[in-house]
Amino acid sequence: MPPTLTLKSGTSWEDAWQRCLTVAPEAFRDDRVLNLWNAAWQPDGRALPAVSPVDGTPVAGPPRLDRATARQAVRAALDQHRAWRHVPLPERRARVAATLDALAEHRDLLALLLVWEIGKPWRLACADVDRAIDGVRWYVDGIDTMLEGRAPLDGPVSNIASWNYPMSVLVHALLVQALAGNAVVAKTPTDGGVACLTLATALAAREGIPVTLVSGSGGELSEALVRAPEIGCVSFVGGRDTGAAVATAVADLGKRHILEQEGLNTWGIWNYSGWDALGALIPKLFDYGKQRCTAYPRFVVQRSLFDAFLAAYLPAVRTLRIGHPLAVEHPDDPYPALDFGPVINAAKAKELDDQVAEAIDRGAVPLHRGTPSDARFLPGQDTSAYVQPVTLLNPPRSSPLHHAEPFGPVDTIVLVDTEAELLAAMNASNGALVATLSTDERATFDRLAPHIRAFKIGHGVPRSRGDRDELFGGFGASWRGAFVGGELLVRAVTRGPADERLPGNFPDRRLTR
Repeated sequence: MPPTLTLKSGTSWEDAWQRCLTVAPEAFRDDRVLNLWNAAWQPDGRALPAVSPVDGTPVAGPPRLDRATARQAVRAALDQHRAWRHVPLPERRARVAATLDALAEHRDLLALLLVWEIGKPWRLACADVDRAIDGVRWYVDGIDTMLEGRAPLDGPVSNIASWNYPMSVLVHALLVQALAGNAVVAKTPTDGGVACLTLATALAAREGIPVTLVSGSGGELSEALVRAPEIGCVSFVGGRDTGAAVATAVADLGKRHILEQEGLNTWGIWNYSGWDALGALIPKLFDYGKQRCTAYPRFVVQRSLFDAFLAAYLPAVRTLRIGHPLAVEHPDDPYPALDFGPVINAAKAKELDDQVAEAIDRGAVPLHRGTPSDARFLPGQDTSAYVQPVTLLNPPRSSPLHHAEPFGPVDTIVLVDTEAELLAAMNASNGALVATLSTDERATFDRLAPHIRAFKIGHGVPRSRGDRDELFGGFGASWRGAFVGGELLVRAVTRGPADERLPGNFPDRRLTR
């Protein structure tokens, strides 16, 4: 019998919440978080109930503002922006550096909040916080050169981001934007991360960073956060449906924008023999249950290599470790080493299960399916947000799993016979953020890679969003507006020469440099 597990000592949601009340009492009330606007923590908004995907524990929900209050918050952010843009760079740098020191001091609490709010295993939660801190430090050290001949925008930067990387994507962007001379506005993701973002924002606000943090539905707040004339730039990370509405709004207004959207990232296998290397990579590709923009949910495999592919893939996928991110055998044991825990909520878990069932009903072949008995759970815990890893061969074209990113631990495999079929299958979603082609001959990679519609393409290795000086963007419908990463993030949120053409993906051009 497997051992009976218990919650790791000192890691309950109540433990984390009490620590938040102690560290940032200005931002947390007994039972809710506050919104931050007009340089003050405001007890407004209707707080919605929320539960952790980890085990259904009640957690803090987002205090949703109405449209009128959001407009007031944006107007106040413009006042902050007009003052902050004149603060000398050495002072801005010092305040951002002090914020990073505070984030580092409370790193473990921020990570624990990520575990409870969005279900990240401890290793990945810590990595999210660390990447935010280390990434912004790189900008603090090199910002002088990046800002030569540039000035802040005319209004604050509005940030609307998905829930999966609150620190290394959203907080990272906020602090770099402020370092460049802009006030910043952020909407908390609807699906999770509000307490982590509130704590991080409180630490930044104490150092004088002009940040606004509000909660609410996208439809209710879009008029203020996207269309308001006060906004100098819109930065969005999320799905294509919501991103398309944002893109239409910013295009109509001619507003500066950075819109990172989903795409079906694919991994092609053609004339390949390095199966041991591929097998070692498979478990890593399931980190956080593939709930990230650079996950690889689709393998496009040369039919004649399918048996060898399965011989490498199936043993690797069977090693995946899944379960409650805080469940241990003894209260003082180290955090469990897991590949992933729950997906973001029970509704997403049901959606994925339904899509898998429908795909199989319409002809997909199930090659692998994990079982709950292999997972690590607490006795009697709610497991409704957990999805066991699934691998399907040839999902039908009518299935969303054929053409869209599942954002969960579901792999699909498509078999092809020709190079033309390989490229067509790898380009199924009209643009992606990353792709990989595993092939033995470099000449084959060099010949085929230019025809793969992805921003970054790896030769037998996965590509990622990148850190520090690595550029990031998307191809086709996966990205609209200015590219980011390295100095391009600073250029995207500042003004340069009057005739400047920002690198990015725009209706009339695509520039990478």
